[in-house]
This record gives sequence, C-alpha cells and structure tokens, in this order.
Amino acid sequence: MVLTDRQRADLHAGIHEYLLSQSKEGDEDDPFAIAAAALAAADPKSCSSDKASSAGGVPILEKKWTAVPRLQRKVLELERAAAQNAKIYAHRSGGGGDGGGAGAGGGGGTRRMIPRPPAAHTLQGHQGVVTCVTVHPVYTVAVSGSEDGTVKVWDHESGEYVRTLKGHTNTVHSVAFTATGSHLATSSSDLSIKLWDFNTYLCIRTLRGHDHTISCVRFIPLPQSALSAQQGASGSGSTTTAGEATSSASGSTGIDVSHAGSSTLVSASRDETVKFWDVETGFCVHTLSDHRDWVRAVAVREADGELIATTGNDTVVIVYRATGDRKKVCELRGHEHVVESVAFVTAPSPASEAAKNRGKASASEQKRLETVTDYLASGGRDRSVRLWSVSSASCLFKWTAHENWVRSVVIHPSGGYVISAGDDRSIRVFDIKSNRCLRTIDGAHPHFVTSIAMHHTLPILVSGSVDQTVKCWQLD
Repeated sequence: MVLTDRQRADLHAGIHEYLLSQSKEGDEDDPFAIAAAALAAADPKSCSSDKASSAGGVPILEKKWTAVPRLQRKVLELERAAAQNAKIYAHRSGGGGDGGGAGAGGGGGTRRMIPRPPAAHTLQGHQGVVTCVTVHPVYTVAVSGSEDGTVKVWDHESGEYVRTLKGHTNTVHSVAFTATGSHLATSSSDLSIKLWDFNTYLCIRTLRGHDHTISCVRFIPLPQSALSAQQGASGSGSTTTAGEATSSASGSTGIDVSHAGSSTLVSASRDETVKFWDVETGFCVHTLSDHRDWVRAVAVREADGELIATTGNDTVVIVYRATGDRKKVCELRGHEHVVESVAFVTAPSPASEAAKNRGKASASEQKRLETVTDYLASGGRDRSVRLWSVSSASCLFKWTAHENWVRSVVIHPSGGYVISAGDDRSIRVFDIKSNRCLRTIDGAHPHFVTSIAMHHTLPILVSGSVDQTVKCWQLD
C-alpha cells in the first residue's frame, strides 16, 4: 500500500485512538491496551498527537468506516441515474447526427421534441379502460373516452381535471375536435355519434345511422379556399347563435362551419362502412362500403383535408379523396393481421395561423413538407409499424420492435419520426431517416397502452391505457 507520510500518520493515529477506546481502563493485560502501547512505541509522534480526536467521542476510524457503505450506496444510485440518462439521451446528436436533422427539419443539435420518461402527469378519474385520447388544437386541453361511457376533459399542462361529459350509454371509442377546437365529436358502442359545443360542454346533436359499434370519428378540415368562401358567405348573411340553431325547426346542429373550420365528419364502424356526415345538418351524405370486415380506424390528412385513410380487420389500408366524388386513391396491403391504427402526419389545419405561414416557407422547406404530407403510418396486431408513401402506394419502412399488438400510431409533426404504443406497455419512437427504433419508454403504463395523441406545436403527448389512466409526456 502506497501512502504519503501524512496519510500514514493519520492512519496510525486513528488506529491508536480506536484501540484505546476498546481497552479496559486500568487493565494493563488487556489485549487492546497492549496493542495500543505497541503502536505508540512504534510511532510515538503520530500516536501522541490529537489528530484522531473527533467530536462526540466517536473515534474517527469508526466514522470513516461507516461512511464507506453510505458512499458506496450513493455511487450506485448515481450510476443507475447515469445509466437511465444515457438510455434516454443515447441518440442525441451534437452536430447533425442521425435523427437530429429529421426532427428539427434540417439542423442537428436541436431539440427533437420526442417523448421522454417519466410522465409529467398521471390523470385518474375513469372507472373503466381508457380507449381513446386527443388534444385540443389550441388550448392545453386533453380529452379522453372510456369504457365507462364518459368523456373527461383535462388540463394537460397542470394535470388538473376539468369536466366530465355524460351522454353515451356504452363504451366511448373515439374523440375528435374540429379544426379550430370549437366542437368535439364522440362515438360509441351505443351506435351514436354525439356533437358537443366545447364552449358550453353541451351535446348539441346525436347522429345515428350505423348498425354496429362506431369505432372512430374524425372531422375533415376545410381547405383554405373553401374556408375563405365560407367566411365570406357568413360575413354577408345574418348570424344565429348555437342555442337558436339547436332549437330551430330545421334541425340544424348549430355549428358555424367557418368558425369550426370543418364541414364534414367521417366515421368508421363495425358494420363495415365508412360514413360522411354534414356537420351543419347532421345528415349522412355519403357511405363507403369497400371494406369486408370491421372498420376500426380513420385518419384525415389535417394539412390540407384532401385525403382520408381507413383500415380494420380486413388488414387493408384504403385511401380516399375526402371531398368531391370521394374516389378510392389506392389500397395499401402488407399487414398480416388486424390493423388497429392509421395516421397521417400531425399537422395544423388549414384554418390555423401556422398553416397560413406555410406559404412563406423556403423552397427546401416546401419540398420537405410535400414529402412528409405524403406519409401514412399504420400499426396492427402483427406487431408491426409501417410507413407508407401514398403517392407511390408503397411501403417505405416496416418496424417490428413491439413485442405485442400495436394499438396506436402517430407521425411526428416534423415528419421525422413515427411514434407508436401497444400491448407491450411501451411507447416507441422510430427514426425515419435512420430506419431504427430511436427511443423506447418501457412500462409507459402498467397495463396495455390503447391510444396516444400529439399536439402539432405544443411539446406534449398524451396516452391512455387499460389501467384506466391518462398520462401526459413532455417532449425533449
């Protein structure tokens, strides 16, 4: 052992003090006293000093000895924390690494805005499985639907409960906001779709027409040209309040299309059909019957409102024109089991200010937007997540990292990542540029994760689970 003279002197002084503390006073034959005397004779200078004296009468050697386990525990805790941080930030690029460019839209070393553990809030209140979640396009509000038949409103920033919407008599399977967030649509196994005024939290209309469970509902945003026309028409005519319209003999829903930013609602059902509903009148205006089994999911291309995608138990993803004749654009085949979820890129609707600023983007940014707008993601019970190109009707990537059914997918607003959740209780982030799983949040919920939703600008992702909770995840 290599010690300096000072360290050796301190050690001898500490040992001498310890031996004296253990010896019996007045007993010259005590082994500890004999050992202390021998050490004092061998090193009288160190043992005669008061270096080893400690406050409280506890020998300094004992204090140092007991401090070692405490320091070892602290080292282990710090090592575990470092390992967890290394796992979270393992793929963070310092200067344009793989994935940083896609997430940032071009520059490396910037925040990629992908979910990280732990959850910022765990929202409790449902008495049944949470089947669906969504976020308000404007406010810091999240909405969840459950098997308990209720819809709950939460503030995802503070984690506070806001309100419960009651009206359905069976499981709520889907919740969706209009482009501006003025109204909410919910669908249920009670064969109804309900439209809610999100200012008053009142149900203003119930839509009926499906013959079985209504799995999914989505509003189709008005394109900018139609939105301008609607606003011009509404500006020249008389105005009617929501209450007046609801109580009128015409049976109107009372929804101002120009204010809502959406004129059409699309729904998918276990009766194998997809229906389009006029938001103003509440009437079904078109029905698609191309699927041969339960239609479980519908996605709307929020960026322009021009396309919708439907999928379900027949494993086929079908893309349609959302307006006009609503012709089939393409069929995407490849999944080997039920497809649970489908999604276009998360984007602001044409009614938002963010969408209006797109026209001011540079040529390279416009090209990137065109590329990501063409993306379509899907996830299913074959445990795979797939990314498709709608224009070429081809599968670009297939990821099989999940260990159980994939229940929900979203495409990151940057177009650089696909985020998925499933029955393996995890939330996973796939990097499109590097074609790999970039981050895994294992044990995101203690039970199956049923649904995830992401805001197009706010750094928040929410998830719902069979554990009856909603979790809010911050992005880094």
